[in-house]
Amino acid sequence: MIKLSKRQDEILEIVKQNGPITGKEIADKLSLSRAALRPDLAILTMSGNIDARPRVGYFYNENFKVKRTAEKYLQQKVNNYKAHPIVVGKSISVYDAIVQLFLEDVGTLYAVNSEGHLAGVISRKDLLRASLGNSNLSELPVSVIMTRMPNIITISPEESLLEAAKKMIQNHIDSLPVVRDVDGQENTYLLVGRITKTTITRAYLEMMEEKSD
Repeated sequence: MIKLSKRQDEILEIVKQNGPITGKEIADKLSLSRAALRPDLAILTMSGNIDARPRVGYFYNENFKVKRTAEKYLQQKVNNYKAHPIVVGKSISVYDAIVQLFLEDVGTLYAVNSEGHLAGVISRKDLLRASLGNSNLSELPVSVIMTRMPNIITISPEESLLEAAKKMIQNHIDSLPVVRDVDGQENTYLLVGRITKTTITRAYLEMMEEKSD
């Protein structure tokens, strides 16, 4: 995104408040000549901040405003939006995991080892598959059915919401464990949060609320 100068910000505000407005009218408001104003108007037009129509004048590009606001939120760090992960021990039974899933009203559980490192991911689908035709769920540990490293798709707190959305869409999953690397240990991560499709939706809702202010 192009960083605007102080004068370009002033021009943009004039167009937002008064558009459609001619170049002469903008120049008069800033006590400038039209020649001095022309380069700034060209930059604002090429960057998409404003549009121009012959015999009408310049007007603010609302689509650019939506795009810029969306970019603002999608470039927010995952760390600003992550939720507390619902954690279980990797040795608990499938039955207990199902109970925990419904008590917490979530779609995914995260299994950790004794050091708090991510050991596995258990989804609703995993639990459903395990329960079909299996009458002894209390004896079956989640470690048998969970997705293990290095097959777990993760995200770091420093990555963006946009990157989180891409990973969920590309991998057909509903949530991501937010993790930090453990120094010197390959495929070993400290679980620090979770981010879901609902998280992304909430960011868009905030975007729309800001747009309507």
